[in-house]
Amino acid sequence: MSAATTRSRTPDRLCAEAVDLARAAAEEAAAPGVVGEHVGLVSEGDRVVTHFFECKEPGYRGWRWASTVARASRAKVVTLDETVLLPGSDSLLAPEWVPWSERLRPGDMGPGDLLPTDADDLRLEPGYSGEDEPAPNSAVSEEMAELVEAEDAEVAGGAPATLPVVPSRGSIASVAEELGLRRARVLSRYGLHTAADRWEEANGPKTAMAQAAPAACVSCGFLLRVGGSLGQAFGICANEFSPADGRVVSLAYGCGGHSEAAVMPKPPRPAPPVIDETRVDPFPLRPSPDSGSVPASADESSAELGHS
Repeated sequence: MSAATTRSRTPDRLCAEAVDLARAAAEEAAAPGVVGEHVGLVSEGDRVVTHFFECKEPGYRGWRWASTVARASRAKVVTLDETVLLPGSDSLLAPEWVPWSERLRPGDMGPGDLLPTDADDLRLEPGYSGEDEPAPNSAVSEEMAELVEAEDAEVAGGAPATLPVVPSRGSIASVAEELGLRRARVLSRYGLHTAADRWEEANGPKTAMAQAAPAACVSCGFLLRVGGSLGQAFGICANEFSPADGRVVSLAYGCGGHSEAAVMPKPPRPAPPVIDETRVDPFPLRPSPDSGSVPASADESSAELGHS
């Protein structure tokens, strides 16, 4: 160990004795009554010493007021360098600052909140490309666009390129608008995979609900199929009694609300009674002409005798 290092670690006597100067500087920088007892000192270098005082400020537990004093070589007068408030080994510190983009969690957004996306967001990709320049005589060329803007100037009250909502005519965005491609950016493969991983973790085969399910969603009648490549692995649950109702679920997910898990049997239909006591048998008031021995038409002799 060199002599210079030994001197720098040994506090200078005059600087170490300048406790009153260090306290006065700390009390001047702090509010009245928040500078406590002298809790120590440390040598910062040759003839440079920092005095520490207890901080009584509410909310700054364990913090210390630090006043650094020094003197020039062969000088007898000690001067003040600086006074700051520093945390100690057991001080109460605020949590480490994290950008909002990393603090944001699903469900944090409320009504009226806006979530901006970066222009180079990996989850998105252009819905249409404007890299290729159109031909000079094309309807979407710059020359033709200027003519169209001049013709529509009186009707629109200004060039369409200056309107806040409608894209400028003659641009790739205008053509995409006319073709129905209203989205400037669409989901990229990276964004698709991250969404699939997130849905797989929330409603996938490894969840406790799926592990205890009698069958998977792929055979459930309440599963709504989705189009595209996602339909090969995911669907939407339409069972109002399922915990995943209205959510994207994996085809390997399952719950107790499976349509074929417990089919209620139809109630048995009773056999018809042998004697039906609930039905009324109609009997005619007059016998049928062909039901007895009485002829259907009375002869003349019986009519004269008064027989009916």
